[in-house]
Amino acid sequence: MPDLHLRLQNEETGEPASQPVLDDVQALALLRDSEITAAKVIPWGSNYTFAVALETGDQRDHLAIYKPQAGENPLWDFPHGTLYLREHAAYLLSRRLGWDIVPPTVVRQGPHGIGTLQIYVEPKMDRGDDYEFWGQRTLPIERMVLFDHLANNADRKLTHCLLDVNDKVWGIDHGLTFNEDPKLRTVLHQFSGMSVSVALLDDLARLHADRKAIREDLRNHLSTIELDALIVRLGRLLQMACHPELDPRFNVPYGWW
Repeated sequence: MPDLHLRLQNEETGEPASQPVLDDVQALALLRDSEITAAKVIPWGSNYTFAVALETGDQRDHLAIYKPQAGENPLWDFPHGTLYLREHAAYLLSRRLGWDIVPPTVVRQGPHGIGTLQIYVEPKMDRGDDYEFWGQRTLPIERMVLFDHLANNADRKLTHCLLDVNDKVWGIDHGLTFNEDPKLRTVLHQFSGMSVSVALLDDLARLHADRKAIREDLRNHLSTIELDALIVRLGRLLQMACHPELDPRFNVPYGWW
């Protein structure tokens, strides 16, 4: 991700400091309870997005990404004003699967109204060759590919794939997800037609057995039709036990980088 020009500082030296390492519980508490300060608009993308600092007391604790509902531009194929809910739904699905793909995310009020607030993932500066890394057939990348099939992600660009400073794979920008119609657009085509790894099939089977729970998680985020379509996609992946065949002429996102 490009430089956000918001940095944490060491209180004693005033020098830039690394972001604190938080577990999921700590991150969610910070997102819910901290004060949002030092908001700076991110000037790329079709919707308004802000880099913000989160503060508790006098301490600037962390950076986050704020996406207000009011900043969403209308789309012909997604109900207006729902993208922030889809962002949060993606986090809830990732958490329910136990895959930890989407950074901790909450829905809350911010400087521009209701929206999502997501912990900022500090990217690894020396990423090397993006094509080479993201074209690998590793389990973390396969997990992201399967997640996108489940969430029906219409916008998996390379800039939405992050490797953090600890070499962990993350996916961001999930506003264009969970449509009832097939919308998958992704730059990750390397698993097309291959068998799904056994460990990931076990995770899908566990989710399918507990599909009432995911319906409960997402019932305030998605329509009934969209929830039904999610369960159908889940069942189909389990039945096929392989990655769907993708067509590069159709399944590549607009502005793929």
